[in-house]
Amino acid sequence: MLKTIMAAAAVSTLALTSAMAQTSTTTTPPASTAPSAATPAPKSGAAHFVQKQGTDQWLFSKFKGTDVIGTDDKKIGDVSDVLFDKDKKIMAYIVGVGGFLGIGQKDVAIDPASFQLVAGKDQNDFKLRLAMTKDELKAAPAFEPYQAPRPVSSSNTTTTTRPAGAPPPATNPAPKQ
Repeated sequence: MLKTIMAAAAVSTLALTSAMAQTSTTTTPPASTAPSAATPAPKSGAAHFVQKQGTDQWLFSKFKGTDVIGTDDKKIGDVSDVLFDKDKKIMAYIVGVGGFLGIGQKDVAIDPASFQLVAGKDQNDFKLRLAMTKDELKAAPAFEPYQAPRPVSSSNTTTTTRPAGAPPPATNPAPKQ
């Protein structure tokens, strides 16, 4: 009897959710003719979808590794990362300078306004010009990514150990009364 009641409840729940899914209305926004083809965000806090990349937009996967050239148009580094804040504003391009194949490389964070976009051979090829030399960039302060503080627990306390057989440390005698 209990199995029959449980089976009936499961079937009715399944039928109810199927019926509710069929009656919910979804609206599809009209296709945008703008280059970025972004759809407006619904007021309910739902996701905002971007359907197409515009001609004035870059993907980080394409941007990463972009050559940074100096005043003499020679490569002085490349973009290794992008720093942005909680308001989605780009704060800095992280440029790797020096080293070989990333080994011994120093990261420097530079405000995006410091760069000039330089067109390359075709539309998908570009470089970033910086009004600095490689030596000036190497002398710039290094970028340090945020490191969250380590939690302190009783197991992390340091204790001094003494070698086996060593006498205990000397203590001051108790004051005489």
